[in-house]
Amino acid sequence: MHPIATFHMSSGSRIVVELLPEAAPNTVNSFIYCAKHGWLDNHAIQRIVPGKWVDLSYAAFHQEGCKYLIPLESMLHPEIEPLDSHPGCICMGGYGVNGMAGCEPFFPLTDCPDHKGIYPVFGYVLEGMEELRRLEKVATRPVKLEGMNIEVNEPLEPEVILRVELELHGVDYPEPIKVPVQRLPSTWQ
Repeated sequence: MHPIATFHMSSGSRIVVELLPEAAPNTVNSFIYCAKHGWLDNHAIQRIVPGKWVDLSYAAFHQEGCKYLIPLESMLHPEIEPLDSHPGCICMGGYGVNGMAGCEPFFPLTDCPDHKGIYPVFGYVLEGMEELRRLEKVATRPVKLEGMNIEVNEPLEPEVILRVELELHGVDYPEPIKVPVQRLPSTWQ
Protein backbone atom coordinates (compact mmCIF):
# COMPACT_ATOMS: atom_id res chain seq x y z
CA MET A 1 0.00 0.00 0.00
CA HIS A 2 1.22 3.46 -0.84
CA PRO A 3 1.60 6.10 1.86
CA ILE A 4 -1.13 8.75 1.98
CA ALA A 5 -0.72 12.42 2.90
CA THR A 6 -3.79 14.50 3.77
CA PHE A 7 -3.49 18.29 3.74
CA HIS A 8 -6.13 19.75 6.07
CA MET A 9 -6.82 23.29 4.85
CA SER A 10 -8.16 26.33 6.70
CA SER A 11 -11.00 26.43 4.14
CA GLY A 12 -12.32 23.18 5.65
CA SER A 13 -11.27 21.20 2.56
CA ARG A 14 -8.78 18.37 2.31
CA ILE A 15 -6.25 17.50 -0.36
CA VAL A 16 -5.49 13.79 -0.19
CA VAL A 17 -2.36 12.60 -1.98
CA GLU A 18 -1.13 9.07 -2.68
CA LEU A 19 2.68 9.14 -2.47
CA LEU A 20 4.69 7.07 -4.96
CA PRO A 21 7.97 5.83 -3.46
CA GLU A 22 8.67 3.65 -6.50
CA ALA A 23 8.60 6.73 -8.77
CA ALA A 24 10.66 9.13 -6.63
CA PRO A 25 12.00 7.33 -3.53
CA ASN A 26 14.22 10.03 -2.03
CA THR A 27 11.66 12.75 -2.75
CA VAL A 28 8.95 10.76 -0.94
CA ASN A 29 11.35 10.16 1.97
CA SER A 30 12.07 13.89 2.14
CA PHE A 31 8.42 14.89 2.10
CA ILE A 32 7.53 12.34 4.78
CA TYR A 33 10.53 13.45 6.90
CA CYS A 34 9.36 17.09 6.88
CA ALA A 35 5.67 16.26 7.34
CA LYS A 36 6.40 13.90 10.28
CA HIS A 37 8.19 16.76 12.04
CA GLY A 38 5.13 19.03 11.57
CA TRP A 39 7.13 21.59 9.58
CA LEU A 40 4.37 22.07 6.98
CA ASP A 41 1.66 22.65 9.60
CA ASN A 42 0.08 26.09 10.10
CA HIS A 43 1.75 27.38 6.92
CA ALA A 44 0.11 29.87 4.55
CA ILE A 45 0.48 28.96 0.87
CA GLN A 46 3.03 31.35 -0.58
CA ARG A 47 2.70 31.21 -4.36
CA ILE A 48 -0.18 30.78 -6.79
CA VAL A 49 0.33 31.18 -10.54
CA PRO A 50 -3.11 30.82 -12.18
CA GLY A 51 -3.09 28.28 -14.97
CA LYS A 52 0.34 26.98 -13.91
CA TRP A 53 0.67 25.81 -10.29
CA VAL A 54 -0.06 26.15 -6.60
CA ASP A 55 3.35 26.32 -4.90
CA LEU A 56 3.12 25.64 -1.16
CA SER A 57 6.38 27.37 -0.20
CA TYR A 58 9.44 29.01 -1.70
CA ALA A 59 10.93 29.73 1.75
CA ALA A 60 11.35 26.15 3.03
CA PHE A 61 8.17 26.63 5.10
CA HIS A 62 10.20 29.11 7.24
CA GLN A 63 11.53 26.05 9.08
CA GLU A 64 15.23 25.49 9.69
CA GLY A 65 14.68 21.74 9.39
CA CYS A 66 13.40 22.11 5.80
CA LYS A 67 16.41 24.15 4.63
CA TYR A 68 18.30 21.45 2.77
CA LEU A 69 18.61 20.23 -0.80
CA ILE A 70 18.29 16.69 -2.10
CA PRO A 71 19.91 15.27 -5.25
CA LEU A 72 17.91 14.95 -8.44
CA GLU A 73 16.20 11.56 -8.50
CA SER A 74 17.98 10.77 -11.80
CA MET A 75 21.33 10.99 -9.97
CA LEU A 76 20.24 8.50 -7.30
CA HIS A 77 17.99 6.29 -9.43
CA PRO A 78 18.86 6.52 -13.15
CA GLU A 79 16.91 3.30 -13.72
CA ILE A 80 13.56 4.96 -12.84
CA GLU A 81 11.68 6.63 -15.71
CA PRO A 82 10.35 9.97 -14.37
CA LEU A 83 6.59 10.51 -14.49
CA ASP A 84 4.96 13.25 -16.56
CA SER A 85 3.84 16.37 -14.69
CA HIS A 86 0.18 17.29 -15.15
CA PRO A 87 -2.88 18.39 -13.13
CA GLY A 88 -3.57 15.84 -10.42
CA CYS A 89 0.10 15.36 -9.52
CA ILE A 90 2.25 16.68 -6.71
CA CYS A 91 5.83 17.58 -7.66
CA MET A 92 8.90 18.76 -5.76
CA GLY A 93 10.41 22.13 -6.57
CA GLY A 94 14.08 22.60 -7.22
CA TYR A 95 17.01 24.87 -7.87
CA GLY A 96 18.54 23.67 -11.14
CA VAL A 97 21.96 22.05 -10.97
CA ASN A 98 22.12 22.63 -7.19
CA GLY A 99 19.44 20.00 -6.61
CA MET A 100 15.87 19.81 -5.46
CA ALA A 101 14.33 21.46 -2.45
CA GLY A 102 14.16 19.26 0.60
CA CYS A 103 10.47 20.07 0.85
CA GLU A 104 8.85 22.66 -1.42
CA PRO A 105 6.06 20.75 -3.15
CA PHE A 106 3.75 22.20 -5.78
CA PHE A 107 0.61 21.11 -7.58
CA PRO A 108 0.68 21.69 -11.36
CA LEU A 109 -2.50 23.13 -12.86
CA THR A 110 -1.49 22.36 -16.45
CA ASP A 111 0.66 19.84 -18.30
CA CYS A 112 4.35 20.65 -17.73
CA PRO A 113 6.42 18.46 -20.11
CA ASP A 114 9.55 20.55 -19.46
CA HIS A 115 9.43 19.51 -15.77
CA LYS A 116 10.02 15.81 -16.48
CA GLY A 117 13.12 14.59 -14.68
CA ILE A 118 13.75 18.00 -13.07
CA TYR A 119 10.80 18.50 -10.71
CA PRO A 120 9.81 14.92 -9.88
CA VAL A 121 6.25 13.78 -9.62
CA PHE A 122 6.08 11.99 -6.27
CA GLY A 123 2.34 11.50 -5.87
CA TYR A 124 -1.17 11.79 -7.25
CA VAL A 125 -4.15 13.71 -5.87
CA LEU A 126 -6.88 11.28 -4.80
CA GLU A 127 -9.21 13.95 -3.44
CA GLY A 128 -9.15 17.74 -3.49
CA MET A 129 -8.71 18.87 -7.11
CA GLU A 130 -11.69 21.18 -6.54
CA GLU A 131 -9.75 22.79 -3.67
CA LEU A 132 -6.73 23.32 -5.93
CA ARG A 133 -8.96 24.88 -8.61
CA ARG A 134 -10.50 27.13 -5.93
CA LEU A 135 -7.01 28.18 -4.78
CA GLU A 136 -6.11 28.99 -8.39
CA LYS A 137 -8.86 31.63 -8.39
CA VAL A 138 -8.29 33.36 -5.04
CA ALA A 139 -7.37 37.04 -5.06
CA THR A 140 -3.59 37.52 -4.99
CA ARG A 141 -1.00 40.29 -4.99
CA PRO A 142 2.35 40.19 -6.78
CA VAL A 143 5.50 39.71 -4.70
CA LYS A 144 8.95 40.76 -5.90
CA LEU A 145 11.72 38.48 -4.69
CA GLU A 146 15.29 39.80 -4.68
CA GLY A 147 17.42 38.01 -7.24
CA MET A 148 14.61 35.74 -8.45
CA ASN A 149 13.11 36.12 -11.90
CA ILE A 150 9.89 34.19 -11.28
CA GLU A 151 6.24 35.14 -11.05
CA VAL A 152 5.06 35.10 -7.44
CA ASN A 153 1.48 35.85 -6.44
CA GLU A 154 0.62 35.62 -2.77
CA PRO A 155 -3.01 35.18 -1.64
CA LEU A 156 -4.50 38.39 -0.19
CA GLU A 157 -6.22 36.35 2.49
CA PRO A 158 -4.04 33.55 3.92
CA GLU A 159 -4.83 30.05 2.66
CA VAL A 160 -3.37 27.95 5.44
CA ILE A 161 -2.32 24.30 5.60
CA LEU A 162 -3.50 23.55 9.13
CA ARG A 163 -1.73 20.18 9.25
CA VAL A 164 -0.50 17.33 7.11
CA GLU A 165 -1.63 13.90 8.29
CA LEU A 166 0.33 10.83 7.16
CA GLU A 167 -0.86 7.24 6.81
CA LEU A 168 2.29 5.15 6.34
CA HIS A 169 0.69 1.69 6.76
CA GLY A 170 3.34 0.67 9.28
CA VAL A 171 6.28 1.33 6.94
CA ASP A 172 9.27 3.21 8.37
CA TYR A 173 10.56 5.59 5.68
CA PRO A 174 14.23 6.62 6.11
CA GLU A 175 15.55 10.16 6.28
CA PRO A 176 16.30 11.56 2.83
CA ILE A 177 19.71 11.60 1.21
CA LYS A 178 20.78 15.24 1.26
CA VAL A 179 23.18 17.24 -0.90
CA PRO A 180 26.32 18.20 1.08
CA VAL A 181 26.12 21.70 2.56
CA GLN A 182 26.32 24.42 -0.05
CA ARG A 183 24.90 27.85 -0.78
CA LEU A 184 21.16 27.67 -0.11
CA PRO A 185 18.51 29.62 -2.05
CA SER A 186 18.23 33.31 -1.15
CA THR A 187 14.51 32.93 -0.36
CA TRP A 188 15.42 30.65 2.55
CA GLN A 189 17.31 33.34 4.44
